[in-house]
Amino acid sequence: MSQINFKLLHMFIAVAENKSFRQASEQLNRSQSAVSMQIKLLEDQVGAALFHRTTRRVELTAEGLQLLTHARRALGEWENGLREIREVIDIQRGTLSLACVPTIAATILPQALHAFQASYPGININLRELAAEDMLDCLRRREADFGIGPEMDGSTEFQFAPLFNDPIYALATRAFPFRKRSAVDLTELSAYPILLNSKSAALRSMLERALATRNLQMKIKFEVEHSYTLAALAGAGLGVGILPKVALPRPIKKTMQALPIVNPTLERTVCIVSLRGQSFSPAAGALTSVIHKFLKPRP
Repeated sequence: MSQINFKLLHMFIAVAENKSFRQASEQLNRSQSAVSMQIKLLEDQVGAALFHRTTRRVELTAEGLQLLTHARRALGEWENGLREIREVIDIQRGTLSLACVPTIAATILPQALHAFQASYPGININLRELAAEDMLDCLRRREADFGIGPEMDGSTEFQFAPLFNDPIYALATRAFPFRKRSAVDLTELSAYPILLNSKSAALRSMLERALATRNLQMKIKFEVEHSYTLAALAGAGLGVGILPKVALPRPIKKTMQALPIVNPTLERTVCIVSLRGQSFSPAAGALTSVIHKFLKPRP
């Protein structure tokens, strides 16, 4: 029984539906003797006669009727499975899971998703908005096809495909008298109360390395989870917010100033993130192509 294959079942169904070995052989483009031999092989494997053979017509036995029901069901399931696989390959339908850091998900990702959905309306996207470390954990558990977030130093189990460089800015009211009006020096910045996003582990590490190199320390006044909360605190004059350029509120109010941090210049690299060696599905590959096209920092 384990040797019964779809080829035998296909021939069996053709004979059963035509009620003739001759007509079935014409339909299958096989010789009548070859079809007869295959049906005899199937009967030997089943262990029962499947047809009553007369000089005029062929009729199914009780066992043949029972097998016909299951054979049609089996071939139908097989064809449905092949069709579903082909639809996935052709990016006609399916589901993608995308993990993305909030600063990208809330600003420039929607345009890319809109373009993708217009081209591939049958693909459902599950968007997970996660901090960088949580995004890596999500990818590690294979709960997302890929992620969008900052490049992380020392993460050898992941591969990072760069999308763009995102400079780090200082955001504050004009009550903070920065000496320059085009940029703010890290040394000068360390004299002010600082507002940070507590979830930005990559940004925190970048700042700590830059401060340690210059023997500087920062006075962190508030740590918050969301960039819009940080911007609100900065707008109330409670300190200087440090955040990526892409997360700056738009437009910048006349009472506010947003300046890139220099000496050293701080910036993060936003990347497509995936497990090292991971192969993308056709739909995931198409989405990453659209993201590469549309995900650009705002001027």
